Amino acid sequence: MKRLNIQILLTGNELMLGDIVDSNSAMIAQQLKNIGVNIQRKVTVADELSDLVDEIRHMSKQADILIINGGLGPTIDDLTAQALAQATKVELNDNSEALSHLTAWCQQRNTPLAYPNLKQIHLPSNVKIIANPIGSAVGFMSHFQECDIYCTPGVPHELERMMNEEIIPLIKKKIPDGQQYHVIRSQTFGYGESSIQALLDKKMPEWPKEIELGFRAAMPFLEVKLACAREEHAPLLTSTQQKVANLLGDHLIFPIEKNSHTMAEHVLALLNRNKLKATFAESCTGGLISSLLTNISGSSNVFEAGFVTYSNHMKTKMLDVKPATLEKFGAVSKQVVIEMAQGALKKSNADLVIAVSGIAGPNGGTTEKPVGSVWIAWGSNKQIETKYFCLKGNRKYFQKMVATRALDLIRRVLIDSQEIPHYMK
Repeated sequence: MKRLNIQILLTGNELMLGDIVDSNSAMIAQQLKNIGVNIQRKVTVADELSDLVDEIRHMSKQADILIINGGLGPTIDDLTAQALAQATKVELNDNSEALSHLTAWCQQRNTPLAYPNLKQIHLPSNVKIIANPIGSAVGFMSHFQECDIYCTPGVPHELERMMNEEIIPLIKKKIPDGQQYHVIRSQTFGYGESSIQALLDKKMPEWPKEIELGFRAAMPFLEVKLACAREEHAPLLTSTQQKVANLLGDHLIFPIEKNSHTMAEHVLALLNRNKLKATFAESCTGGLISSLLTNISGSSNVFEAGFVTYSNHMKTKMLDVKPATLEKFGAVSKQVVIEMAQGALKKSNADLVIAVSGIAGPNGGTTEKPVGSVWIAWGSNKQIETKYFCLKGNRKYFQKMVATRALDLIRRVLIDSQEIPHYMK
């Protein structure tokens, strides 16, 4: 069965010089993969008109679909419209839809329509407009040499909206019957890629050949992706995903709300659902855990207070940690994080608490307490749990992982998990 030949043409001196990194083609590839098609070829060229014209003519002979990215702006080096007109041998004309869009865009921002922007309405005479809901430049499409050509802006968030809302639905109509791609993505925390693979090899040795398994690390999470390329295999995909979910248990992060993507968002949603409030007492993370939660709209409903007690003196002054405890056990100890947690609960009247104290490095470690050491306390007035970890990595990695593990431990309290996380075994 013939599959769609999709190619991408990227344009821009910035890409060729390395001034910006090409993330657009990765995003396009991912969106296409989600509907069961792949990019066959990708070409990047500088802002040279003759090179663009040559590539458009050459690639459109081979491809069923050509996506041209970049070169739609108002400056002299934005050449996509001119190149497409030359390649397809049509005139450039003022496009009334593009003008209406640009005029409305300026009015919404209470800014005058500058003369250079009018370049964005000079388009090949035979194109159809592709809506750009957030940018000044419309996209446009043409059909040449049996190839559909989509011209898109280089601004990543504009491109993503255009792909989602306009181009992907058009491409889906071109996919042959029976090639519907189905994918289930699961967010996990606590297992590494090799650990999950080993678990599946042991517990599901007869993995169905019709189901594709993939992983994508997006620190601190690991995405597990299951997919099938044909509609008839969709029920098998669902049943396989259920088996995987049963094996991974509470390491799977199920969204409580649509916009739950980070660990802090998951925790906030669970706190809201349970009508509980949290407080954090932080030393080595310097307020990062509190910041992750308060970055989210609506956090005031569930976040009672945060205490950043970096010095021993402030641990005592703000959280009532006993000087004798600090003297006997040191700041990075089980006893100190318990007293930090108790103090934070008392001062804030919150329901749940996280307390952390550790050595972020690169200096400050000892033989008994090396760099990367951290004690985490979590729980409530009824019960406070503690755990020691030693996390190897740079300071930024250490702080992010401490914050995420701490939030995950509170998440597990909120879902009444009885499992021991893989990272605690």
